[in-house]
Order: sequence, then C-alpha cells, then structure tokens
Amino acid sequence: MYKYIRLTNTLRYSGERINNGIRLCCTHEFNSNKHRSRSHTAGLLFGAAVSSLLAYKIYKENKFVYLKEAEKQINTDKYGAYQPNLPEYSLEEVTKHATKSTKIWVIFRRGVYDITSFVEEHPGGDQIMLGAGNSIEPFWLLYGVHNQIQIYEMLEKMRIGNISEKDAGESVKDMSDPYHNDPKRHPILKPASVKPFNAEAPLSLLADNFISPNELFYVRNHLPVPEVDISTYELEVEVEGTKKKLVLSFKDLERLQKHTITATIMCAGNRRSEMSKLKTVKGLDWGCAAIGNATYTGVRLRDVLDKVGIKEGSDYKHVQFEGLDTDSTGKSYGASIPFWRAVDKKCDVLLAYEMNGKPLPKDHGFPIRVVVPGVVGARNVKWLGKIVVSQNESDSHWQQNDYKGFSPSIDWDNVDFSTAPAIQELPVTSAICKPAPGSTVKIEDGCIFVQGYAWSGGGKQIIRVDLTIDGGDNWHIANIDQQDTSSPPQHWAWTLWSAKIPVPKGKTKLDIHVKAVDSDYNTQPESFKNIWNLRGVLSNAYHRVPINVEW
Repeated sequence: MYKYIRLTNTLRYSGERINNGIRLCCTHEFNSNKHRSRSHTAGLLFGAAVSSLLAYKIYKENKFVYLKEAEKQINTDKYGAYQPNLPEYSLEEVTKHATKSTKIWVIFRRGVYDITSFVEEHPGGDQIMLGAGNSIEPFWLLYGVHNQIQIYEMLEKMRIGNISEKDAGESVKDMSDPYHNDPKRHPILKPASVKPFNAEAPLSLLADNFISPNELFYVRNHLPVPEVDISTYELEVEVEGTKKKLVLSFKDLERLQKHTITATIMCAGNRRSEMSKLKTVKGLDWGCAAIGNATYTGVRLRDVLDKVGIKEGSDYKHVQFEGLDTDSTGKSYGASIPFWRAVDKKCDVLLAYEMNGKPLPKDHGFPIRVVVPGVVGARNVKWLGKIVVSQNESDSHWQQNDYKGFSPSIDWDNVDFSTAPAIQELPVTSAICKPAPGSTVKIEDGCIFVQGYAWSGGGKQIIRVDLTIDGGDNWHIANIDQQDTSSPPQHWAWTLWSAKIPVPKGKTKLDIHVKAVDSDYNTQPESFKNIWNLRGVLSNAYHRVPINVEW
C-alpha cells in the first residue's frame, strides 16, 4: 500500500493555501499501543530540515511521488557514511558556512554537504536557514517526506567531505569543569542557561510534528549531566522503615513487562518570560517551548514496587526519587509523587529507558528516567538512581523550596515555602507557534493562518481551542489537527491545532489571543495579573501574538 503525495509550489493546510511552502496531502498516523493519532493536515515542509529543498527538486523533475508505508523501511545505511577519499572538516568549520556569502553547509551523519546552489532555487522562506551550518538529522525527523532513495541520492551529489571523527563522537573534555560530561546539543536549541544547560527549540518548529524529535526536545537540567555506565548501572529500591530492599540492574529492568506511552512533559516555568513582563520573577527566562511530546518505553513503576512487596492499597503516602546528578556537595536532585499515583495502573508511571524508539539521550536521563504523565516536569526525575517508598515527601530542595505556586501578594520578603503544596498536575495551557510575534503575515482569501499546541495536566483532554483578534468580541474555534484518542484520565499527549481566521478589511495590525478548554471545562485565565507569582510558574494566561498584516 502507498501513500500519495503531491508537491506543488504552494502549501495547503486543511484545504487552505499558505504562501512559500509545499503541499503535502497525506495521512499522518501515530500509533503507540492504545495511543493513536491521525491527521489529514499538511506538514510545513519548508523548515530547516532541508527536506523541503529536496522535495522541491523532485517537484521540478516529477510532480507525483509515492511513498511506501512507514513500516516498510528502506536501507539508507550507505548514505552519509564516511568516505575516505573526501576531506575532513571540523564542526567549528562547518558552522562558519551558514550564509550564502560563505556558502551553506549542512551535516548528515558523517557527511558534509554544500547546498548553496540548491537553496538559491528554492522558493521557501527564512526558516530554511535554521539548518545551515548544523546537522539536518533532527529536522528530517520532523518532515518525513525526505525518506526516499531519490532524496538521499540527491543529497549525496552535494557531498563535499566528512565531519571529523572527533566531532562525530565525543569532544575532548575539560576534566576540571563539573560539566565536562555534558553531551553535545544541536545548535538550534536556544539556551536559557549554559551551565547547567537549559534550552528550548524555536517555537516555529514545535507544532510541526505530533512527536518531538529527541534532538529538538527542550532540555531542563538542574545539575551537571552524570556519566553512567549501563553495564554497571544499578537502581536501588527501598521501603523506608523496613528491611525491604531491591537492587536492579539495567538488564533486570529490561526483563520486566515492557510498556509504552506517549506523553507531554512540560517545565513548570514554561512561558515564564510572559509573566515576567508584568513584574520580574526569579527563574529561567523560558519562552513557550519548554514543552515536548514523546513516546516513552520502559517498565511500570508499580511493577517494580510489586517486586519489593509494595502493592496498591499499602499504607504509604509518597514515593521519592533520587537522580544520579549531584551538586558539589554530593547532594542529588530529588523529587516525589503521591503513593497512589505511583501504584495506580491508570496513571501509567514509567521507569523509561527509551524515548521515541531510541535509548534515552544523555540530556533526557540515560539510562533510566521516571516519566509521570500529566505531572510537572520537575517530578520526572532523570538519571534515576534510587526509589524510596515513604510516609514523607522528598526532602529535596526542589520538592520543598521550589516549584510551588503562591499568591501575587507574596514576595521574597514574606514567602514561606512550607505553606504551599508542591506542584504535581499542571493547569491547561496553549500557545501560538505560527505566526511569530512581530512578523508580517500576508492575507490569503481574507484570512490569516494560525497554528499551535494545547495541553492540560492530569490526563485531561483538550476539547476546544478558541482564538480572537478583537479582544474577545468574537471567537474562532480552531481545528483539532493531531490528538491521541485515549480517553481522560489517560489522555497524556498534547493537541496540535490550526485555525483560519477572517480579518476585517483594512486591518494592518492584529493581536491574536488563544485559550484552550479541557475535558473538565477548565480554561485559561485572561491575563497574568491575577496569577503572577514570585517564581513565575504555572504561567498559563491567554497567549498573545501581535502581528502586522499585508493585503
């Protein structure tokens, strides 16, 4: 069976034309156990993935392309492989070639490619340059149209060399730096801090795929990334106040029943930068992209606790987690969740060892992390080293003195962290990914096109997304483009949406606002004024994007 793709010089999304793109009329399917998402919407192929370039080339030569179903994999091992007859380039040298004046180079596997002439004949927008001087592999995960032998062969014709062995693997480490074990990150990630590393992808890429590629998934680290040897890795499990204790190797965990979920993880500080505009808050200046959606595979936490003799109904209150990441005093990052959530089968709490079908990346908790779907990212402890079943919450700083919400009247002179519960489930939120704030959008058929995400914690489903361009006098209901079909309270993944909004004739400036409604009819507050808090967490007011319009 084949999927049919027609490439043209415009993009139509749900039947509506958008300038400077390519039309993709196909069925997107997502299937992970009982989680499944299907969308007949188009993918924005002109992004930094460079696959759009190649797709356009095929369009010029052959306007009709047939792709095999995703499960029928093609062998692409030879493409991008090291070629001894070609020169080697360092990553530093490749990054210098990111404009037409310096020539545009990209990396695919071990290959280095000069795509300058190809860029010049492509009608795409400025986003195409996001991949310049970098690896294009994570972008190709966003845009699957590249996965054809013709495109790989076309790319190889632009091959000029190999990336150096040092830059293809691990860089030389500065052992005096506590962050010397930190992995390489894709340069497109926008750091909110470097040590520890915290970064988000460009918001414009976020809603292009239901599944966020590992390399473009936001990174939230509190401490240096630990170096873990999987062959000697051990997970300690103990029950406080008893002699019950268990030590599991990685292979022991792999032998337990495998379980897969698709879940969104979001930092409590997502969208903090918007709240900070009202009044300065303390914390990383996150935009709207400290959130991502991935498929996780591992073992249920309840199954591990069962092996140590702890079952649902036991008289415990909390399950604590300790990471292998430590500060200069040897203190680990830690957090905890309520006991009932840890053992309830419907809560799907995982000890995950795969992310999107691959071993967990180092930045995301290799070899094991806790995935607590529907709960704030701070409780999804990475590099898991120890589990403690207890009557008490974790005594970690991040459980007791951080990631809590307060009244707008509370400041650093009168705050008492012991008076507020630790954040667990997150409130409903949404954001506009396209168009970008301050951009100029061309009116097409009297309308503008808007695209974004929405999500609610606790396994609640997004049932509606509303947009307004006139301060709430009139509302437009967005199309739900991609959403998994699991019912609440096990609806863990985000929702991707789009809307075509009619614009009154003569308007040259617009303020677009969006709000989402979840399956419990929770919705977002109108402004940040009444939800402001000194840590800038739970920042979920209407998302506002001002734009200029061109008729």
